[in-house]
Amino acid sequence: MRKSVRAASALLAGLLAGGLALLHAGPAYAADPTTMTSGFYTDPDNSALRWTVANPGDGRAAAIRTSIADTPAARWFGNWSGDIAAAAGSYAGRADSADKLPVLVAYNIPDRDICAGHSGGGAGSRAAYESWIAAFATGIGSRPAVVILEPDALGHESCMTAGQIAERNAMLKTAIAQFNTKAPNTWVYLDAGNAGWIGASDMARQLAAAGIGGAHGFALNVSNYFTTDQSASYGNAVNSALRSYGYTKPFVIDTSRNGNGSNGEWCNPAGRRTGTPSRRGGGAEMLLWIKIPGESDGDCGVGAGSSAGQFLPEVAYKMIYGY
Repeated sequence: MRKSVRAASALLAGLLAGGLALLHAGPAYAADPTTMTSGFYTDPDNSALRWTVANPGDGRAAAIRTSIADTPAARWFGNWSGDIAAAAGSYAGRADSADKLPVLVAYNIPDRDICAGHSGGGAGSRAAYESWIAAFATGIGSRPAVVILEPDALGHESCMTAGQIAERNAMLKTAIAQFNTKAPNTWVYLDAGNAGWIGASDMARQLAAAGIGGAHGFALNVSNYFTTDQSASYGNAVNSALRSYGYTKPFVIDTSRNGNGSNGEWCNPAGRRTGTPSRRGGGAEMLLWIKIPGESDGDCGVGAGSSAGQFLPEVAYKMIYGY
């Protein structure tokens, strides 16, 4: 009888452990890169810093340097990055040498920004993308890192055919698998849009179809303006919906430009403000600066006449103060 009780207890413990693991699914071997580093990495070649160095006499330079250029934020990688294995490896290596955690954005999916077009481009084919993302993961290797995977890739499904969606999901699954295999100390967050875009249950369905079960988590509010509270509520709603697939996931929030919240516009709206600098917690697993404040969303709004990614000092300066 005692043996049977012990066996039943062991079985119950195993089932409970399995259930807990199921609810917070992810690669079992993935290390926590935040425990391997002493804080977040500041890109030494970010667009705001380049502008301040080139314009030391400008009256806006000191504020932009202190409030934006010296703040840890992500670097974006795409078809402009050249040899992606070398580029990602060099960046992760410099961060590792400084004992800091780098945040890298993979932004090269074919038909990128297919709805809006301001940041159009990406790899020319599925084969080209899968080769590129494999090299990206190889470049990072065993160094600690965070990767934000393909902003807007799921949000733009409304502009795609069923065949395009299936192919994109296959590419995202391949990308997640490549990082799991080749970059075991990297946490990958698949982009999940923002609180004002796609309903939580629909986003959960899209995440599941794109392989979120194999990723560490999902990313919210990338390059957008919704408050941290709004984004956290949305993330929790997505997780509630993900439970029907057998798991939940941690999420991160881009807080770089959400200090004043959203006015309903996404493309260079006026009156926005910088938000909480990168940190652990705060209603999410991490709050991160993923988009550099002052970088244009495209030829629109207060960035009329600019191109996506172009640094606009006046926009950056006003964003520091919220006007």
